[in-house]
Amino acid sequence: MCGIIGVYNHEKAAELATLGLFAEQHRGQESCGMAVSDGKVIRLEKSLGLVKEVFTAEKLKYLTGNLAVGHVRYPTCGSSSKFNSQPHVVETLAGPSFCLASNGDIVNYNEVRRKLEAKGVYFASGNDGELILKFIVYYVEKENMSMIDAIHKMTATLKGAFSTVLATRTEMYLFRDPLAIRPMVYGETEDGTFVVASESCALDILGIEKKYEMEAAEIIVVNEKGRRSIKHDPNDFRQVTSDKHCIFEHIYFSRPDSFEFGEAVYDVREKIGAKLADNDKIVADAVLPVPDSANFIALGYAKRKNIIFEMALIRNHYVGRTFIKPEQTIRDESVKQKFNTLPGFFEGKSVVMIDDSIVRGTTLRKIVKLVRKAGAREIHLRIGSPEVKNSCFYGIDTPTSQELIANQKSVEEICEYLGADSLKYLNIDDLKDCVKEPGSYCDACFTGNYPID
Repeated sequence: MCGIIGVYNHEKAAELATLGLFAEQHRGQESCGMAVSDGKVIRLEKSLGLVKEVFTAEKLKYLTGNLAVGHVRYPTCGSSSKFNSQPHVVETLAGPSFCLASNGDIVNYNEVRRKLEAKGVYFASGNDGELILKFIVYYVEKENMSMIDAIHKMTATLKGAFSTVLATRTEMYLFRDPLAIRPMVYGETEDGTFVVASESCALDILGIEKKYEMEAAEIIVVNEKGRRSIKHDPNDFRQVTSDKHCIFEHIYFSRPDSFEFGEAVYDVREKIGAKLADNDKIVADAVLPVPDSANFIALGYAKRKNIIFEMALIRNHYVGRTFIKPEQTIRDESVKQKFNTLPGFFEGKSVVMIDDSIVRGTTLRKIVKLVRKAGAREIHLRIGSPEVKNSCFYGIDTPTSQELIANQKSVEEICEYLGADSLKYLNIDDLKDCVKEPGSYCDACFTGNYPID
């Protein structure tokens, strides 16, 4: 999971892109980067660290131009290093000519990379974004294809998820995989600045009211002539007949103020909470979320059950999201720094604690201990998703089944491991009832039904 931003036709494109990256910081805290063009030169700045750490006022003075491509990274393909950070840039004899930022993951990465290397293509990283860029540039430069034809060939060849912005010195190309797995939205400011982002919240802070979602397999070209859309039938490239948006975006990844896949994220989460409350006979003194992605799930639960909703767990927002930290030992340390309880609130109380999901169980086990130590009499865990039993290959870092606690233990064993008094998950049918078009979502992490072979 990553976040992308693209800005075209603004004299301070880098500053706008930085604001957009701030809004998408939750999508990746490992590294960030930006490539900016003034029409003659593409300047690149990327590093490990948060947006506020990398893009200082001094750095932004250097990043001059009216076109910018930015990225925040959560590693799925390639290790945590500056070389795997995005955007990626391809240089020609005339200087840097292409830059690219992408959100997703490529299933057949190794196969396609080997074929390109056999043709003399050099790779500086182990990142799928570089693969996408090098594939397109190869067919443009060596096979004399147009950019559109090269992107079309890439779409037909690479399997997986990619919501991507690619830029030359003077124009921008947007494209999305045939299943539209990861979100991607765009719009224009009142003064004609074009912006594309992973989430609509990034457009909101730039004052863009009218937003559009990229379609599956669509290509959009943005240049001095305006905006042009090239639409292909996504069924020409995919094995299923519908989009397969990532349902986990609604459950966990996206900000609640974003609108994606035709739905308001907060609304889906409230519906999930209401579904959890249905037929739950537990009587409790209060409902509380594990902040922040479970906030609206817990609110929906409390509304349906008509019991007290309390933000009784306090999160330190200066510690990154624990699930998307790359190493288990780092996650363990982050949990200790991240949460605290309201003084005296839990003493003698029976509480329902809502979390969005359980992937590894690392965070939740420590939180249960924290709440128990604070005096809770009973802790009833309710999870706003089914059991995560299968790895994701489309942009989430769950590479092995051994990391998934639901794949190793029964619900009863997980409850005991976490130290809770009871544990219930949302079932898959109830989850599907919470979205408008359930057939248009990928739920492989729960069901094992992968849309790509």
